Amino acid sequence: MNEIRYYDHNFNANEWFIVISLIVGTLVVLKLPKRFTNKTTCVYLLCGVFTGFFFDHILSVLPVSYYDINDNSSFQSMDFLSHVMYAPFSYLFFYIYDFFNIKPNLSLLFILGWAFISVGIELFSEYIGIFHYQNGYNSYYSFVIYLVVQSLWVRFYRIIKAYGEKQF
Repeated sequence: MNEIRYYDHNFNANEWFIVISLIVGTLVVLKLPKRFTNKTTCVYLLCGVFTGFFFDHILSVLPVSYYDINDNSSFQSMDFLSHVMYAPFSYLFFYIYDFFNIKPNLSLLFILGWAFISVGIELFSEYIGIFHYQNGYNSYYSFVIYLVVQSLWVRFYRIIKAYGEKQF
């Protein structure tokens, strides 16, 4: 039960996707006009890293082990980079939400749209070998997780917007 499962031994599509996503995502974040303070930007970037790390480690470790990440079932440095890769995606979520000034009554549509985009990226990631589903897991479960997480992100955005960086 604790044996390491190997899916691949080469540096190929899954690693390239992670590296390219990190580079392109970082460039996009740096090139976009500044909308938030440095602290808030860091928090929004960390939302993606934390959420990815949290759920990937809850769902991909024993006793549940619903999927493995990258080339084998043990944690490797490329797995860490795959979690960092979520940072630009979360930042873009907050950036676009703020840029279009999404009203609360349209938040559900925004969240649904991003959940579908997220599942699409995840399905592509599965196809190229970043995720290896097992034990009955599939992207429908991820869709529900994205709905919950992104709903919490919208609530978090509203709290930050209401209170800003006030000192308590």
